[in-house]
Amino acid sequence: MSEKPVLFEERECSDGHRIGVITLNVEKSLNALKLSMIESMYSVMQEWRLDDKIVAVFMQGAGDKAFCAGGDIVQMYESMCDAGEGPPAYAEEFFTREYRLDYLIHVYPKPVVCWGNGIVMGGGLGLMAGASHRIVTESSRIAMPEVTIGLFPDVGGTWFLNRMPDGAGLYLGLTGAACNAADALELGWADGFLPHAQKEAFLQALTRTSWSSPESNHTRVTQLLRSWNEQHQSQRPGGQVAQHRAMIKQVTQGDSVTQVVDAILNYPTVDEWVGKAQKSLRNGCPTTAHLVWRQIHEGGGLSLPDVFKRELIMAVQCTMHPEFREGVRALLIDKDFKPQWRYPSFADVPVAWVDEFFSSPWDVNPLHDLAVL
Repeated sequence: MSEKPVLFEERECSDGHRIGVITLNVEKSLNALKLSMIESMYSVMQEWRLDDKIVAVFMQGAGDKAFCAGGDIVQMYESMCDAGEGPPAYAEEFFTREYRLDYLIHVYPKPVVCWGNGIVMGGGLGLMAGASHRIVTESSRIAMPEVTIGLFPDVGGTWFLNRMPDGAGLYLGLTGAACNAADALELGWADGFLPHAQKEAFLQALTRTSWSSPESNHTRVTQLLRSWNEQHQSQRPGGQVAQHRAMIKQVTQGDSVTQVVDAILNYPTVDEWVGKAQKSLRNGCPTTAHLVWRQIHEGGGLSLPDVFKRELIMAVQCTMHPEFREGVRALLIDKDFKPQWRYPSFADVPVAWVDEFFSSPWDVNPLHDLAVL
């Protein structure tokens, strides 16, 4: 396969139209996003949006291990280390362009089909969440594990976590718990399940579709996916979220983040899935927990453009505060797995400290024009 980090192809359809195929092509790094990849995807998707011959977009990751495991955190770490006063230039540009791409996918007028096979985390979930038709497979492993590195569930997390039932969004944001295909369908992260071996056959079926207007085309893809999904129900793995719904609802009922954190950590269990979630939260960044709390309790009524504008403020502030840098150092750079959080106790994080993460570092937000494509 080509050495280019993103591949773009236009598949001919039987009726003369074309499907744009995007392949994230850095298999060795689990297709993690670099700034150049984000820029090229945005540019090509804008071209396809205006091309009447292109009727749909299909996104996939190279290899069998991951659609996309997130962003290139190491380069962002270097940007944070090299920065003087103000936001690190690379990190600010990365988040700004990434959120523009995520927003474009959310509002894209043509069907966007995302093949969410293998690992789908962080920035990868940002791409998938906005797609109109999201497909998960037997190996899908989906999570927003930012609590482990002192960031927060960004790339639209404020939007999609708030739309999950019975406290699930808060629980997943705080713990970074991993979800499989059944969980993704349960939570509204996915629209259909297909075995990974069916990918090319499904793409071929799309090329045999009779296309017309964008609205009708969305319906056609929905009907096709529903038909294929029904044929493969027996191969879908068992989920975790549905069987833990009562527990999740119970532990997220508290009136403060410290109450909820205590409820999660003190919940008696020998269950492996819950145990892993407790461990991630226990070792995670207390500041992140407070950011997640505000995302859920203050962000539910925000419009999609305002979600991304607010998350850009939060993300850039994370690069200007020590927790994110320290979390990346401990887990990905030095790999001592012993991050020294500024406030090691969830109860000790000051309100004024959390407020800083919501204070805009600019007079004009770089995403101020987001609603205008």
